[in-house]
Amino acid sequence: MFINNFDPVAIQFFSIEIRWYSLSYIGGILLGWILSKRIFISDPKLKEKFDDFVTYLIIGIILGGRLGYVLFYNLNYYSNNWLDIFKIWEGGMSFHGGLIGIIIASIWFAKKNNQNPFSYLDVVSLVAPIGIFFGRIANFINSELYGIETNLPWGVKFVQIDNLYRHPSQLYEAFFEGIILFIILINFRNKGFMRNPGFISGLFLIFYSFFRFIIEFLRVPDEQLGYLFFNLTMGQIVSLIFLLIGIFIIIKYENKKES
Repeated sequence: MFINNFDPVAIQFFSIEIRWYSLSYIGGILLGWILSKRIFISDPKLKEKFDDFVTYLIIGIILGGRLGYVLFYNLNYYSNNWLDIFKIWEGGMSFHGGLIGIIIASIWFAKKNNQNPFSYLDVVSLVAPIGIFFGRIANFINSELYGIETNLPWGVKFVQIDNLYRHPSQLYEAFFEGIILFIILINFRNKGFMRNPGFISGLFLIFYSFFRFIIEFLRVPDEQLGYLFFNLTMGQIVSLIFLLIGIFIIIKYENKKES
């Protein structure tokens, strides 16, 4: 068993703190950007516009992630403390909110340039597992989004939380939503499934949502929400919605392929 007593601050210079969570965002975006330009984009027009698109992407991630957390996970608090919505440095980001922000930003940018939004979303889907991996490792370092109690040999004691040994659910998510999902999507990409935009995006939604839904059974629900309908967490409910959206996209792709 392992004891987690990591410092969430990666670098401190006088009163200025740079946290691992911030570095995970920066590292994920930069690495995804580089891989997209050098490996995953073959369309010259898409490659030409991609640098400008990244700006929209970053804005979508930040605004969507923050607003998603406010609306999905802590609306009661922020409705009474609305100025705190802007205090992003205090934490509180939602993956699904960031995903919605990315979708909106991609549609907006693509329509502005008379392109197919899925051309951008497919590329983002390919590199998103990299950012997810870094983000979940940062969650582990921060001792947040931890799992339920366990007596398994790989249980982790988050000393900043309590003295119980818990599932390292952050590492489960880093492995399945990061490494395994990346391998799956790259495999389909290498088999030529990016020729028609949309399929990779649909696959991303399906597999991410499936992995997230299953792993959440081993994760402590958000304290302010607890378990909701059918004893599911908010993350599981939203994941089911995106799973259905992913299935719809795949069906639409296959129908278009046949026609």
